[in-house]
Amino acid sequence: MNIPVLTIDGPSGAGKGTVSRAVAKKLGWNYLDSGSIYRSLAIAALNQSADLEDEAAIADIARGMVLEFDCGDELVVRLDGEDITAQLGLESTGYAASIVAALPEVRQVLLQKQKDFKRLPGLVADGRDMGTVVFPEAENKVFLTASAAERAKRRYKQLIEKGIDANLAQITTEIEERDRRDMERKTSPLTMSSDALYIDSSDMPLNAVIEEVLNLIR
Repeated sequence: MNIPVLTIDGPSGAGKGTVSRAVAKKLGWNYLDSGSIYRSLAIAALNQSADLEDEAAIADIARGMVLEFDCGDELVVRLDGEDITAQLGLESTGYAASIVAALPEVRQVLLQKQKDFKRLPGLVADGRDMGTVVFPEAENKVFLTASAAERAKRRYKQLIEKGIDANLAQITTEIEERDRRDMERKTSPLTMSSDALYIDSSDMPLNAVIEEVLNLIR
């Protein structure tokens, strides 16, 4: 049975989540936010005061955690029954997630959990290695990016709107550092699949990006 899969990969802050959820909703497909899986694991590890670089310990936590995704208008993520959505966007969570995501054994444990999201009528999978590692057989792939400066501006705006103090220069530096770490890691580095559609959203309105992705499916 052929279950269609659309993968949307790209660096942090490129708008993958917003675009992916909108496309999944329009198509009526299932949705996988792989970043939330790693961020959820980071929260579980931080809650247990685990050493983020202790591969065996983090892998054990990954095996034991129970995750639920509720994809309404907004993504709701539950870890062992607790709504952790508000913690997912924290800078500390993102930083911890990028560390645990570099551990090979941890990635192996979470790989099958991600593959299990492939169900009828189809799946939109959003992440950094969806089209290269998790679903290399996917017939529709997108690599969505934007300049580090533009992604930092978007993140800065989000934080200010939430009433959180933010420093644009610091956010830009952190994004550049995260990009470097994601591209240089030995296991599943951030890279564009050779058969993916490349979209730079730096100067594109959101609706135009969504339409371009939908056109790929059509």
